Amino acid sequence: MKRTVVFYKTADGKCPVREFLNSLSGKAAQKVLWVLRLLEELAIIPSTYFKKLTENIYECRAQFGSMAYRILCFFVNGSEIVLTHGFIKKSQKIPGSEIEKAKAYRKDFLRRRR
Repeated sequence: MKRTVVFYKTADGKCPVREFLNSLSGKAAQKVLWVLRLLEELAIIPSTYFKKLTENIYECRAQFGSMAYRILCFFVNGSEIVLTHGFIKKSQKIPGSEIEKAKAYRKDFLRRRR
């Protein structure tokens, strides 16, 4: 199954995922981009790289050295994955504030897409 990965943009044109990727070192950014390519190319994505967090929010997971990178996302029309934003995971549990941010971005995306 071929999926399309889309970067969410705010109403004022900011792209949180691109800003996150630009903040990473070259090799860390390459690893995260490699995981994003898996989302597009693999029919079944291993849970090492992709996990459902809530009813509509998922996380893309990339590990580089001792750092855990996460990009939250959601599906549209079953084959389109919209990446909302990224962060460096610093604890066992994903912070609720990050999930809430992804939910708000999803709501905004769907409202503006109509």
